[in-house]
Amino acid sequence: MLQRRFFRIGAGIALILLIVYLGTLVDFIFTPIASLISLTIVPLLITAFLYYPLRPLVNYLEKKKLKRSYSILLMYLVVIIVLAIFSIIGWPTLRDQVTSFIENAPRFTQSIITQIQLLQQNPTIQQYIPAENNQDMIAKLTEYLNTIFDWLSVHISSMFSFISNFVLVVATVPIMLYYLLKDDKRLSPQLLKLFPAGHKEDGKAMLDEMDDSLSSFIAGRVLVNLALCVLLYIGFLIIDLPYSLLLVFLAFFLNFIPYIGAILSAVPVAIVGLIESPAMGIWAIVIVIIAQMIQNNLLEPIIFGKQLDIHPFTIVVLLLVGGDMGGILGMLLVIPLYMVVKIGIVHIYGMYLKDKMNHSFDDTPNKPNNDSIFKL
Repeated sequence: MLQRRFFRIGAGIALILLIVYLGTLVDFIFTPIASLISLTIVPLLITAFLYYPLRPLVNYLEKKKLKRSYSILLMYLVVIIVLAIFSIIGWPTLRDQVTSFIENAPRFTQSIITQIQLLQQNPTIQQYIPAENNQDMIAKLTEYLNTIFDWLSVHISSMFSFISNFVLVVATVPIMLYYLLKDDKRLSPQLLKLFPAGHKEDGKAMLDEMDDSLSSFIAGRVLVNLALCVLLYIGFLIIDLPYSLLLVFLAFFLNFIPYIGAILSAVPVAIVGLIESPAMGIWAIVIVIIAQMIQNNLLEPIIFGKQLDIHPFTIVVLLLVGGDMGGILGMLLVIPLYMVVKIGIVHIYGMYLKDKMNHSFDDTPNKPNNDSIFKL
């Protein structure tokens, strides 16, 4: 029995691998599909990031007797006003800071090394750093810093590269977002048609859990990150930290990454602060720590509905895989994608076990008669 089942599963896996391999040989089919996915991934991502925070507002306005289409248009008007204000006030500054950061990145390493060499001349610090190790430490630090700045330059450029597809984003995101919000209550019944007749309730439970998980993760994280960025920006303005808007912009996206996102967003802040002076670097880190403490102890308990039901080790592995495959964009997408896949597998396996138990019960010989049981 076990051997038969083992060979059946092995044959299924081998067949799937064969289909995947043969699919890679048919370039004229899969190349256009890959191009379509790469072209639409940013509009879909932006649509999802707007859909989950805006949906509760649209539902609230609909409960106040405002037609759903009018509620959506009102939300559009608010978003347009916010974007218009940002394009006038914030975008020129952000654009200039991005350009300046990329152009000056090669010189940042030498600036940091100069600051460290000045620190080494301090008598208090000299007693902890032997003179014979100075050159080796400077060489290793230079190598690490060059790697960090190359990584930052490449990923900052890639994060802003979607501006080149600005027409595509503007043309597709409002349309997709409008119909998602308008037909929100019709989407689930349409998806339920894909499930067998005996599993409609199971399918509804699966879709509801997927929706709740994504809503909690995306909408909650958007609100938390916006509040965090406001705190960071106020602090950076107080200490007059260079590239403050760019650093806040990076922090907003990087903090979507659980656990390591806070560390990744703090690294460029510390580096930029250290370029100015050691004191500036220390104050910048202090501001980040205070903002993170407010986020973790005050904002998240209030805003988040439920925490991620994922083991920290699994999250780290997923982030490594997502970062290797898709950079920062891959790290942003891998956790929501894993949540959806995990919920789907758990529910589908539950349906399979339910069917198996029902078939076993139906095939049981001498099944007792329910009528005779009640008569007893």
